[in-house]
Amino acid sequence: MNTEIAIHLYSLLWQKYIARVNYARTYEQMITNAGGTVANDHIAFRSLRLLVDSPPGQINLGVDYIGQIAESLGYVVAGEYTFAATHLYARYYRHPQQAKLDLPKLFISELIVDELPANIAQLIYQTVASISHELTSPRTLIKQCEQNDSSLAPQLQQIFTRPWQPPRRSVVEAVNQVSQYGAWVLLHGYAVNHFTGYVNRQNTPKYPDIDTTARGLANLGVPMKAEIEGDITCGLRQTATQAVTEMVTVLNDSNSTEIQIPWTYAYYEIAQRYIVETELGKPALFDAFLGQNAQQLFEITRR
Repeated sequence: MNTEIAIHLYSLLWQKYIARVNYARTYEQMITNAGGTVANDHIAFRSLRLLVDSPPGQINLGVDYIGQIAESLGYVVAGEYTFAATHLYARYYRHPQQAKLDLPKLFISELIVDELPANIAQLIYQTVASISHELTSPRTLIKQCEQNDSSLAPQLQQIFTRPWQPPRRSVVEAVNQVSQYGAWVLLHGYAVNHFTGYVNRQNTPKYPDIDTTARGLANLGVPMKAEIEGDITCGLRQTATQAVTEMVTVLNDSNSTEIQIPWTYAYYEIAQRYIVETELGKPALFDAFLGQNAQQLFEITRR
């Protein structure tokens, strides 16, 4: 039953996401108009590795925060990646019934806040300290997941927002100078960073591979990354649209009133997977991620 919760949750997140990222809707229309299928390879989320105080005690707002939700939905850790230069760590989760139930992988990353300059780390700590106590721990919702409460998805969806008050404009700008990833999370919280169209499942001769798919989107006016990351021998090739820019809410430094400023939100990724030789010497479809690819994709939200 918890897989039904997951499927319902992803549907809700997808609807909210395509309302903000029109490039994803263009992809959906392009593939369906060609008689193909839209499938999702993975969903990506961002977070902050730091501890905040809450009534139940200190809680880490990083990978583990979303990871415990993933695990309550039946997912297991399948791999991890470290990006030392940008102070990022990522973990990906897959479901044991991924293929059978058509469930996406989850790619969850975090900014290691304590590795940043002390003044920037302090600005981030001060901002997220305003997190709603109701959201400091999803334990109650997780317990409901374990009890297979099928009506839970709309409640879980509330976690995938920004759970703290709007940041000050000067804070966002200062953090952005050191970590564009950190500024993004202060503004968007746990909102979906991207969904990923799975090229292997498109099943349309008009778009047989990632190259024709990327060209198709560009021909429809979608701004695309100039490069396709990865190669066939590595088992994975990925590219993406540019990130959409939207108006976000921040606090005016002079009087703490809410104002709107433009900032990047999300992009839409497409990925194609290939057969590679496993450690056992048997060919299999590559089912993981490539660190260098991920690092390049992180940069799409840079302003």
